[in-house]
Amino acid sequence: MKMQKSLLVIRQLDKKIQALRPLEEWPVPASGWIALFRMTLKISLRQLGNKLSVTSQGMKDIEKREADGSLSLNGLKAAAAALNMKLVYGFIPRDGSLERMIERKAFEMAQKIVQRSSTTMRLEDQENSEERIKQAILEMAEDIKREIPKQLWD
Repeated sequence: MKMQKSLLVIRQLDKKIQALRPLEEWPVPASGWIALFRMTLKISLRQLGNKLSVTSQGMKDIEKREADGSLSLNGLKAAAAALNMKLVYGFIPRDGSLERMIERKAFEMAQKIVQRSSTTMRLEDQENSEERIKQAILEMAEDIKREIPKQLWD
């Protein structure tokens, strides 16, 4: 039952993540989003700075820190609010989905475990066929996927 609940949560998260996929293609402006929207809306550094209780120079520093990636999420959130906008952020798995990420990691882990035992058996002159090794990897990967052990992420 616990496994089914875990799989359900993973699939629900995957569905939500898919809604973020189109955003993956959006390039971040070189000057950052704050500067882009401020200039597009023709808001001066002073005007936006006043909303954030900082000087024009402070506002310029905020834009610079966003562009170089050193502005905190709270800073981005405050700037968005000052622009009458909302900050939205999320994570998108490189494998396409959480389920595929787990499958890949489980397969890698199973491969290591089976290859290690296969080497030991070869040394003892009890080697399995290549087909049996492949089957053992697939079976172990399925078990690992069901359990999602903490060491999967080591």
